[in-house]
Amino acid sequence: MMNIKKEQFKGFPARMRFTPVPNLFFSSLLSQISDITELKVTLYIIQLIYAKKGSPRFITFRELLGLKSLVNGLRDSQLSPEDGLRNALDMAIKRGTVLHLVLLNREGTPEDAYFLNTESDRRVVAKIQNGELTLNGLKTAGQMPDVSAEPLPDIFTLYEENIGMLTPMIAEELRAAEKIYPLAWIGEAIKEAVNQNIRKKSYILAILERWLNEGKDSGTHQRDSKKTDQDKYIQGELGHIVRR
Repeated sequence: MMNIKKEQFKGFPARMRFTPVPNLFFSSLLSQISDITELKVTLYIIQLIYAKKGSPRFITFRELLGLKSLVNGLRDSQLSPEDGLRNALDMAIKRGTVLHLVLLNREGTPEDAYFLNTESDRRVVAKIQNGELTLNGLKTAGQMPDVSAEPLPDIFTLYEENIGMLTPMIAEELRAAEKIYPLAWIGEAIKEAVNQNIRKKSYILAILERWLNEGKDSGTHQRDSKKTDQDKYIQGELGHIVRR
């Protein structure tokens, strides 16, 4: 395989723009980073976020993947640029350099968003997760949809709009649930959780498991009162799951 020689850098011009980098990056973080792709991605995130206007400032996976200079810099890796980027981001998340949220865009598609792990952004992320803050074009909370209406929204939209913020672990569990239960069941279980004001993934899964074991239309999900219906899941054999 023929090696293509890269053109040598010609040096910095007399006038140029600068990107602010926290001093703590050099005094503490830099010595911890041994992977070159993680270092590249970290620096690009700092540059891109500081260049953004307004607040809160964050960067999405799609934006990073669409940056030609970054993607070209990842081609030296044994992984594809996309896989290399995800791997570098995972390392930065584990290291605590960036914060990661999975949000839903206007089309209902999960969108990976990344924030610098600063004190102000930690507060922002907490507000987003609690439904106190909505980002433009990205869904964080909403009203309970009519689950009997057609067409049904996807499972991620149902969860995000009625229960809370998606995380990679929750998204994976929802995908697994979708393979076991009909989407209509999941929608009704979410509606039940909202009605009982127990907005927990574990509560929803307990409802679905009971319906699967006992039969959804056997009468087990009909309630004489709110307390009876709620206690059925909390005090039953799946109670240890719900209370988690």
